[in-house]
Amino acid sequence: MSQKLACVVERVTAHGGRVYTLVLRPERPVPRFRAGQFLHLALDRYDPTGFWPESRVFSIASPPADRGSVKITYAVKGHFTTRMEAEAIEGSEIWIKLPYGDFVVETQSDVALFAGGTGVTAFTAFLEALRPETPQRVALAYGARTADLLIYRDVVDRCAARVPALSVAYVVGEPLSPDTLWPCLPRPAATHYYISGPPAMLRGIGDGLRARGIASEAIHVDAWE
Repeated sequence: MSQKLACVVERVTAHGGRVYTLVLRPERPVPRFRAGQFLHLALDRYDPTGFWPESRVFSIASPPADRGSVKITYAVKGHFTTRMEAEAIEGSEIWIKLPYGDFVVETQSDVALFAGGTGVTAFTAFLEALRPETPQRVALAYGARTADLLIYRDVVDRCAARVPALSVAYVVGEPLSPDTLWPCLPRPAATHYYISGPPAMLRGIGDGLRARGIASEAIHVDAWE
């Protein structure tokens, strides 16, 4: 069941290119959630006697075990995120409600993950929870406009060093496509595919996978944008 929580913005990290990571300190521990779920974030104060204010959704980048803080990453793209850039500063109060969504990676089969830009936050908690003995193959394609905007590369590299079954391809300044990971997939027809990123990327990779004969039910899209 979702909960509504006031949070203090504890830390803001500016990555360049108007991309930011926020660490939020909630008024009480967040409800239990699964890696890959998302939250709604509101800048205006929530009055429990009224309606939930204008909000936007963001993947929860922090692991489910860390219920005392919440991490999100966003890029400034429109009116609401422009407000966030100006108002969600260290020490300010914002509101969140969570958890939502079913974009949860299942590892009963091999999986291929396509992450564009801040879309990688849909996968960070999953990757950090992988165990070294994971038997299924996990392949990640992580792309960004510039190398500096591969902002979770340190997290991914740590996971890859710890989990032999995880392979990673980084792509800078070029679109991700099924070709990025195809050589890493020993059983492509038995693999499940998870795609998180800008809408054009979601469409392009989805179309490319279907053109290769991948069944629609094996393609999972993080389509909340």
